[in-house]
Amino acid sequence: MASASAATAASSSELLEQAVLGSRRLSNVLVAAVVTTGGLGFLLTSASSYLGTDLLPIGHPAALSWVPQGLVMGLYGIAAALLSTYLWAVIAIDVGAGANSFDKASGTLTVTRRGFRQLISVTTPLKDIQAVKVDVRDGLNPRRRLALRVQGRRDLPLTRVGEPMPLADLERGGAELARFLGVPLEGV
Repeated sequence: MASASAATAASSSELLEQAVLGSRRLSNVLVAAVVTTGGLGFLLTSASSYLGTDLLPIGHPAALSWVPQGLVMGLYGIAAALLSTYLWAVIAIDVGAGANSFDKASGTLTVTRRGFRQLISVTTPLKDIQAVKVDVRDGLNPRRRLALRVQGRRDLPLTRVGEPMPLADLERGGAELARFLGVPLEGV
């Protein structure tokens, strides 16, 4: 489940569907744009150093010697171009997007996520779900997520990866899901 503003949840007495936000977020687009701009700047600085003419409107990159400054700037530019290509591909594919579908009529939970090359789908019987777990860890690498405690398996995470959800949304979503499934809520 994602935050209330980021995900739409269609629910009835028999079916609960939760959309999960993937990598197509503003923060990822901003990072990809900054890496692309920086890489382009490094490449233009390297080309200016090699050609002896200023290709950038600021500074005087033509004054740099080609070896080693211009060459190293070119290598940084190539690395940034490769990284930005990867970032834009992940954003275009929307890796991590998907849905959680709880169907009481068929007695199954289906978790789908878009992977880099394929769609990933996990199906679990609802009777194997023991509890809804709210996992909150603060500190240097904070984590706030909802997971399902499933009999005979590891916990099955339901929330998106990345930006931590607000605690109020996390607790509200966990309580709604536990009420729908008729299982206890842990970790609050």
